[in-house]
Amino acid sequence: MTAFPTRRLVLGGMLAAPGIARAAWPERPIRLVVPFGGGGQTDIVSRVTAEALSTRLGQPVLADNRPGGNGNLAADTVARATPDGYTVLVAGAGTNSGLNALLYKGITYDAERDFTPVGMFCTTANMLIVHNSIPGDDFSAVLAWIKANPGRFTYASASVGAITHLIMEDIGARLGLEMVHVPYRQSTQAMADMLAGRVHARCLGVPEAEAIRGAAGVRPVALTTPARRPEWPGIPAMAESIPGFEASAYFGLAVPSRTTPEAVQRLNAAMNDALRDEVVRAAYARVGADAAAPNAPEEFAARAHRDGVRWRGMICRLNLVAE
Repeated sequence: MTAFPTRRLVLGGMLAAPGIARAAWPERPIRLVVPFGGGGQTDIVSRVTAEALSTRLGQPVLADNRPGGNGNLAADTVARATPDGYTVLVAGAGTNSGLNALLYKGITYDAERDFTPVGMFCTTANMLIVHNSIPGDDFSAVLAWIKANPGRFTYASASVGAITHLIMEDIGARLGLEMVHVPYRQSTQAMADMLAGRVHARCLGVPEAEAIRGAAGVRPVALTTPARRPEWPGIPAMAESIPGFEASAYFGLAVPSRTTPEAVQRLNAAMNDALRDEVVRAAYARVGADAAAPNAPEEFAARAHRDGVRWRGMICRLNLVAE
C-alpha cells in the first residue's frame, strides 16, 4: 500500500468560475470523518475546517469522530462510503501516506486505490512536553538525563506509528537514546497520565499543547520546527540541539475514489477560498496550526508521498508493528 496517487484532477477554470457557487452539489449535509477522538489536535483543526467549509458550501459539514487503529477505522469507513462527496476523510500520514499499511495487519483499504485527494488545509508543528519529575532547565539537559538513565524515560503517544511516536523514535535513533514508548488508544488518557506523572513526557501537536499551556507539573522543552515560534517565546527548536531536525503533521481532505468530479472540485474550491481568508487563517493560528497555502489535489498527494518516504523507512528499520 502506498500514498494516495499523484494523478491530476483538472480543475481548470472551475475554481474561479462564478457559476460554481450555484452548482447543485451539495444538496444535503456533509459528513467529515475525523480519525481521532475529541480534544486531540486532529479534532481541533478539523472543527475549524468544518466551520469554514459549511459557510462556503451552504450546507452543514458535520464532524464525525471515528477513533481507532491510528485512523484505520475512519479510513475504512470512508473507503466504503458511496462516492458522492457527502463522506469526507480528514487525511493524515497514517492513512494516506501508507504508514498504517506497514504497521497493521489485515487493513482492508488501500490509500492509492480507495481515495481521491482533495487538498491539504493545514500543518501542525509538534512539541515535547516533559513532566517536572524529569530534571533539567532546557532540552539539552533533558536529553542528557535520558542518556544517563537508559530505559527509565517513558513517553506517551496516541498510538504505535503515530507521527508523534515516530518523531520520538527518530530523536532516539539520532542521539542513541533508550526510551520507553507507552501507546494509548485515546489522546485524552495519554494527556491525563502525563499531567499526573504516570508517564514522563509526550510529543504532541501544538494545538494540544495550547490547551495545556501553563499547566502545573509539566513544561514544554522543544519544538519540532526549524526555528523558534513567536507564540511560544523561550521554547527552543529541536534543530538547535539536533541539526537539521524538523517534523510536522499534515491534515487534508480525501474522498472515496470514483467520487464525482463536481464534488471534488467544489470541495477543493471551498477549501482554497477558506485558506485565502485571513479570518480563517487566524482561526487556525489561534489553535496552534499553520494554514496551508491554497493547493490542488496533486500538490496534496505529493506532500503525502514525501511524508511516506520519510517515515516508512523508519518503520521498516525499527520493525515497528501495531498490536
